[in-house]
Amino acid sequence: MPGVPTFDERRSPKHVVIREYVRALVAGCDPGTAAPSERELVERFGVARMTVRQALDALVGEGVLERFPGRGTFVAHPRPRRTGVVGFSEEMARRGVAVTSRTVVADRIPAPPGVARALEMQVDQPVVRWRRMRATDGYATCVADVFLPDALVPGFLEADQPVSLYADLEARGLRPTRAEDALVAVTADAAESSLLEVPIGSALLQHSRRALCGTVPVELSRTVYRADRHTFRLHLYD
Repeated sequence: MPGVPTFDERRSPKHVVIREYVRALVAGCDPGTAAPSERELVERFGVARMTVRQALDALVGEGVLERFPGRGTFVAHPRPRRTGVVGFSEEMARRGVAVTSRTVVADRIPAPPGVARALEMQVDQPVVRWRRMRATDGYATCVADVFLPDALVPGFLEADQPVSLYADLEARGLRPTRAEDALVAVTADAAESSLLEVPIGSALLQHSRRALCGTVPVELSRTVYRADRHTFRLHLYD
């Protein structure tokens, strides 16, 4: 029934409640069907227009809705679905989850031996080191540490860091085409405890990845997740 989300509405941020209400309302509608206007949603939920816009922006980003300036917002036509190697932002978009990021560290360092070996570089060649705290629907979910060969991403540190690393790599012609992943259980250290708002020693899920574009290593990452806020899903193809 439209307007009855399958999550706990009482404990969810208002923009999530509105997002899921609209999702349920347009489910099964033909492409081009008009979605509720921002004014209608403001009046229905008694919230600020910015809250409504955040909810609709998330659905536009997922491809559920499309917006036409001066005309309104409508049920979107189906997009071709990307398969293969995806980043965290893309995976969350598939699930209909809003992602925000906060950069903790972004600098250029000499490649340590392990990083250099994984990225097939010389030890002490420059790499970009990027640590982010990432939240889903407003809740701290994971801490991601990424190393990138500095020579492959010129200007990365001099501009605002992207929300989606893979979108940035794709724009540079370096979209990962394959990845070597590993999952293991770990415990939170002091820094991870603070960022993820869990006690030191709490159980976390660690996802390590070496991603390549063709035969060129472009990313080495280690991401630790709160096990109570993230579930890994594997997409398998022939």
